[in-house]
Amino acid sequence: MVRDFPLESVHPHAFKAAEATHCAGETGKYWGMHERLFAHQRALSPADLLAHAQALGVDAAAVAECLNSGRHADRVRRGIAEGEQAGVRGTPTFFLAVAEPGAPTLRVLRVIRGAQPFAAFKAAIDGALAAPR
Repeated sequence: MVRDFPLESVHPHAFKAAEATHCAGETGKYWGMHERLFAHQRALSPADLLAHAQALGVDAAAVAECLNSGRHADRVRRGIAEGEQAGVRGTPTFFLAVAEPGAPTLRVLRVIRGAQPFAAFKAAIDGALAAPR
């Protein structure tokens, strides 16, 4: 599960960029836009967002309308609030968690903060699998 957590203190256009991924998602291009924006983090101005959409084959006018409407803003705000409540301080943050039978929420086993190598994820997963239940 992925949540939005735009860091506007680092990237002033991050909030609108997060919205743009959802706008592109309306045409099935969420992950394409997500990957493109991460690859071009210095190009997130409103004009850049439209150019990125167009490069992916998404109608830039539709993305512009979507961004101007703010229809995904509440979704992005919810992601921020949920992240803050869970203790997220930066991105990326990963939660290794399990679902308990009958429980309404997941039980977090490990938190992995920051960009980490595969070995860090493997160690966390192997440790969780080896832990007594």
